[in-house]
Amino acid sequence: QVQLVESGGGSVQAGESLQLSCTASGSITYINEMAWYRQAPGKERELVASATAHYDPVAADSVEGRFFMWRDDAKKRAYLQMNNLKPEDTAAYYCRFHLSTYSAGFSTYWGQGTQVTVSS
Repeated sequence: QVQLVESGGGSVQAGESLQLSCTASGSITYINEMAWYRQAPGKERELVASATAHYDPVAADSVEGRFFMWRDDAKKRAYLQMNNLKPEDTAAYYCRFHLSTYSAGFSTYWGQGTQVTVSS
């Protein structure tokens, strides 16, 4: 069974930084895409950044130049470095992996979410 475990959330002041990580476990054969989403209260979940295998990561316009994502396939891990955080970045952050396992084809899995709170 595949599990995604996130870590690194917390409460910070505006202008500070946080780094999130998401690690996958299970009988995984290949990870096609790793992505980060966020959802603020009362809002829809939105894509923050994604990294498809063999391509450069891309980030949403709202975080471009402040958030940086990379992947470590050997560790089955995704990272999200968040710099110069703003109060509007406050949200629950979720990782999502699109991957294949020994027993099945490709499926999408979500982490449990980690809260990021930025105060002004």
